[in-house]
Amino acid sequence: MVMQLEGVVPFGRSFDEYVKIFDLTARDLSKTILSVADGPASFNAEGTKLGYRIKSIDPLYSFTAEQIRNRFYEVVDNIIEQVERTPDDWLWAYHSSPRGLRENRERAISLFCDDYENGKEQGRYAIGELPGLKYRDCEYELGLCSHFLFLYSDHFDEAFHLDSILEMLRVCQEVRIFPLLTLMLQPSPHLRTIVEYLEKTGYTCEIRRVSYELQRGGNEMLKITKIASYTATLC
Repeated sequence: MVMQLEGVVPFGRSFDEYVKIFDLTARDLSKTILSVADGPASFNAEGTKLGYRIKSIDPLYSFTAEQIRNRFYEVVDNIIEQVERTPDDWLWAYHSSPRGLRENRERAISLFCDDYENGKEQGRYAIGELPGLKYRDCEYELGLCSHFLFLYSDHFDEAFHLDSILEMLRVCQEVRIFPLLTLMLQPSPHLRTIVEYLEKTGYTCEIRRVSYELQRGGNEMLKITKIASYTATLC
């Protein structure tokens, strides 16, 4: 299915935010990383300058930097207005205020767009989407998914979530997903069943509290790893 830019809300996060939401250590960052549904995040741009090996995939990358930037500025005022109308839903320890949130998102998309065309030529940004990834089994050591799985539980059913997570686990030796809340600030209805399934089929699941929280209550990340014997068989 061809993505329509008019239906996209390109709101990207920074390298520092990724470090906090995924609780990334220096050792984690030294791994080969596949960042799924990355959108216009500056994680790849900033991380590449620091020497890290990051591949970002998103259907958004079928568009140009100019198109993505223009779409951001078409929607950002409305997003910030919605945030301002729901003050009880947000915490401001990181961004300080709705204005600070906007400024941080503007900085992230600027860094992304400045890096984007060069990054596409280098193969660091690739068109792709869940639940079908075009990469080899265990090609990446660490897979990240920010603000897509679980967040959009009202839009994508449990089967889609499970298929997507299993596909990420096929490609990556470890997977981390943030946040675990829906857009309505409720725990994802898919989370418990998926965790139970994964734990029965050779994976270790850990729900870890992290130091980042913008959505009120949205400060937990799911870390999924293959047990040692299972990893050795597959990788």
